[in-house]
Amino acid sequence: MKIAIGSDHAGYDYRRMLISHLEAAGHEIIDCGCEEKVSCDYPVYGRKAARLVKSGACERGVVICGTGFGISLAANRLEGIRCVNCTDVLTVRMARLHNNANMIALGARVIGEDTAKLLVDTFLETPHEGGRHALRVALIDSLPME
Repeated sequence: MKIAIGSDHAGYDYRRMLISHLEAAGHEIIDCGCEEKVSCDYPVYGRKAARLVKSGACERGVVICGTGFGISLAANRLEGIRCVNCTDVLTVRMARLHNNANMIALGARVIGEDTAKLLVDTFLETPHEGGRHALRVALIDSLPME
């Protein structure tokens, strides 16, 4: 699977760790930065990854900041992006099964590295159920930004 991954300075180490983990699993990664572990603005990197998912250049996206909140908010500003900030396997699984989440946001200051790997693996392996859930996702996607 082709995956966009981006982070700010707080998620820098996790991003690099996840890139290695995902490449070892056979995924193709587009690294959206940041380039250095110095203070930077998470909206830039959340949006960069989200654009690749929105355009179809990448099937899914992973974004990381300190809590996962800010970078998920930035990613969700793009139409068609459904970025979820999850800290446990159940919420990741349900976000894929029911909500067809196409991006996941992680908090490097909130979860450990092993948990981050588990959440990303679950995110990538879990299919969308479709059916009534597809209708609801279509309804969400049809809602205008206000």
